[in-house]
Formats: sequence, C-alpha cells, structure tokens
Amino acid sequence: MEKAIIAGRAPMKVNVEEGQSYWWCACGRSASQPFCDGSHEGTGFSPIEYVAEKSTTKFFCACKATKNPPLCDGTHRNLPAE
Repeated sequence: MEKAIIAGRAPMKVNVEEGQSYWWCACGRSASQPFCDGSHEGTGFSPIEYVAEKSTTKFFCACKATKNPPLCDGTHRNLPAE
C-alpha cells in the first residue's frame, strides 16, 4: 500500500464550527492542508470527514500517521528524521 506524504511535523490548529463538516486530507498531497483539495485522485487514499460537535479549537494531524484520524495523537513526535 502507498504511504501518505508527511505534510507537516506538527499538528494544525483549526477553529471548527458546530455542525460543520471538514474533510481531512489523508494522502498528504493537498495544497490546502489539513483539508482535502482532491489531490488524492488516482491514489488509494480518500479524505476523512470530521463533523464538529461544538465550536472549538481542534488540532488536525499533518504527519498523516495518527492512530486517531483526523486529529493529532502526538505520533509526529516519533517520526524518523527527514
């Protein structure tokens, strides 16, 4: 299976609005990180929908290795050096 591209090595802070859908980029190719712009076309990746339960700040994964997609779980701290 193809591996996702690391789009960043720190989570991305996003102010989300209650009831709003956000489509997280799972492939790492999107130019509008952390969200999907359709760049996954032709890959085995699909964006993941996140629906905000309340208006708040969330930290979306940019390294694409989280075990809790689309949110950061700290995995970026254990990535190998570039």
